[in-house]
Amino acid sequence: MNDILKVPFYAKLSLTLLGLIAIVFIFYIGQNILIPVMMSFLFAILLYPMVQFFKLKLRFPHVLAVMIAVLLFVLIFIGLFVFLSFQISDFADDFDKIERNINIHLRNIQGFVRDNFHLSSREQKKYIDTATQDSMEKGKEIIGTTLMSFTDTLVNLTLIPIYTFLILLYRTHFLLFLSKLVKKENHEQLKNILTNIRVAINSYIVGLIIEMILISAMTTFGFMLIGVKYAVLLGIITGILNLIPYIGILFAGLLSIVASLTGSPDLSIIIGVIVITIVVQLIDNNIIVPMIVSSKVEINAFVSIIGIIIGGAIAGVSGMFLALPILAVLKVIFDRVESLEAWGYLMGDHLPKTYTWRKIKLPLFDSEAPPEKNTIKTDLPLPVFTETTTENSSNRTDV
Repeated sequence: MNDILKVPFYAKLSLTLLGLIAIVFIFYIGQNILIPVMMSFLFAILLYPMVQFFKLKLRFPHVLAVMIAVLLFVLIFIGLFVFLSFQISDFADDFDKIERNINIHLRNIQGFVRDNFHLSSREQKKYIDTATQDSMEKGKEIIGTTLMSFTDTLVNLTLIPIYTFLILLYRTHFLLFLSKLVKKENHEQLKNILTNIRVAINSYIVGLIIEMILISAMTTFGFMLIGVKYAVLLGIITGILNLIPYIGILFAGLLSIVASLTGSPDLSIIIGVIVITIVVQLIDNNIIVPMIVSSKVEINAFVSIIGIIIGGAIAGVSGMFLALPILAVLKVIFDRVESLEAWGYLMGDHLPKTYTWRKIKLPLFDSEAPPEKNTIKTDLPLPVFTETTTENSSNRTDV
């Protein structure tokens, strides 16, 4: 007897849309719970090789290996936070200089408007006051929202290390749970999906970390060349904000322009900051991202932008950061499930990246060229699910 129920295409489409709406709604109402858990899964994947090193090379017990890995991870973040705190406290002492230099530029702008548009300073002030008359009331609301958001962030920063520790500790338990959800004849496919998800996400996060370090170093060096005060602080902040796709670099640029006023009101410093930010971003978009980040997660730009917008609408900055890893996980699953393979192809980026012209490789984005099949290659042995462990032939887990 055939138990498979065949339904028309419009019914499948309707059910798919209802499922997507339900998932988005669940994420929206449960973001305060789900976001820290999903962040913890990403960090757990990142820390897993370190846990394996402690277990296999140093012969640490599993609990101790997980505890040390998470502790080192937390100490790195604490060290970075303390360094930035000291730098920001010094930066706060120069707010008077920033205000004075901003007023100088505002007076220059008012003079330019007066001379070229024949609009007096009093009329300009009237227009500005009219445009910002509700700014105080809105400012109070923004401050209240910011304080609530800051409180939620502190709670999440406390929960993420705990969740990460527990995910690494109960990793085998979760894998066995997944194996019990599918039939035994599909275990091989499940192993392949889990292995490729781990490889893709781990490579993507490592690529982001490398990108952050390179962006921070280039920005710091550039700001030092033009004599910007707090060049190291601004370089690190630029690298961190650059992790937020498309939008983070805008905030970093504005912050760098304001911070450049701590030293001198000279307009050439501001122009230098803008030029360096643009040059670094061009290097990032055309060299670093294609070579380090995009090569890890083959998702086309259209799907990436849509996913980032949806993530931002659901969960703000955290949702924007998690958008690409979630899309990468979905693509790995879609590529290996026959009924979903078309969606995996839609999300993928199958355009050739370069072409050769007189022995020089140049960028190429030509939809007419034959697509290359992009797969995640790994020599890691697949795990074997049992009731007590998920070890492979080399007596270690690799999912």
